[in-house]
Amino acid sequence: MRFTKPRDLLAAGLVAGLLAHLLIRLAYDTLPPLPAFAGFTLLVIAAVNLYLAFSLRARILRKPGARPVEPLTAARAVAFAKASSLLGAIMAGAWAGVLVYVLPARGEFEAADNDTVSGFVGVACAAVLIGAALWLERCCRTPDEPHLDQ
Repeated sequence: MRFTKPRDLLAAGLVAGLLAHLLIRLAYDTLPPLPAFAGFTLLVIAAVNLYLAFSLRARILRKPGARPVEPLTAARAVAFAKASSLLGAIMAGAWAGVLVYVLPARGEFEAADNDTVSGFVGVACAAVLIGAALWLERCCRTPDEPHLDQ
């Protein structure tokens, strides 16, 4: 299994952003207003990633008093981290696609003002999720692995 590459996340984010922008452009007037804090659900997943990262890091580094990590546990954590970072990239792209549409329309539509807040919250929460997931993935490397992602 290879570690996540930034170009993979960027590609997923760009595709999601283009699709979200196209959808918003075609159907914005029929959509309900976006909840201001809809992006906060991504923070829950980020918190799980951070919890796993800090709990597994000491065990993988074989700190005194820490139990060893089962290889399957580490592999599952890496798979969860990869899925989380991909979700974060897709959601960051989607929220950015929304922002590209609503930022210029703020003066024209009252809903665009509210949706701008939703877009910024969503992008920020998605960025936190990406960072937490990449940290978990990094924490799951064994100490004797120099660089597997090259």
